[in-house]
Amino acid sequence: MIRKNPSGDIPVIHESAYVDQTAILCGKILVGPNVFIGPYAVIRADEVDAEGKMETIMIGANSNIQDGVVIHSKSGAMVRIGEHTSIAHRSIVHGPCIIGNNVFIGFNTVLYDCTVHDGCVVRHNSVLDGCNLPSGFYVPSTTHVNRTTDLSAIPKVSAAATEFSESVAQTNLELVKGYKRLQNEF
Repeated sequence: MIRKNPSGDIPVIHESAYVDQTAILCGKILVGPNVFIGPYAVIRADEVDAEGKMETIMIGANSNIQDGVVIHSKSGAMVRIGEHTSIAHRSIVHGPCIIGNNVFIGFNTVLYDCTVHDGCVVRHNSVLDGCNLPSGFYVPSTTHVNRTTDLSAIPKVSAAATEFSESVAQTNLELVKGYKRLQNEF
């Protein structure tokens, strides 16, 4: 479902993107080419700051927002998701938040007020709160990273983790093509 927000903004979705009919996109959202937005995802850009303004929630080309993901932002703050990035099932991305290119965010992960730079892998059930994760870091499942976390204790991404992330992104690009073909059959 595509909706206007109370400010009158409506999502702009590239024609090559696929948005499942059960997903809800509301407000000032920009969805890039070949993006996959799965069932029951909710992306809302509807809150404003003290001056009545809000930033756009941007999702870069070839990225995927999987089933049940929630993306929202406090007081109209920026949420930007780069290209070739995967946000896995039931994760929450709450702005302000910037996620780089070629990033994998695992199931049930929560991100708030953080920056995750290019090439990072954040595994399942983790929390990133108020942190700046440099490029190429691997956050193991169930890890909590915040402003005081010693990043020297967090490993770098392995070749196997990078390959897995790339395979998830590629699988979802194939889903975009398949679902776009089916779109007119229902």
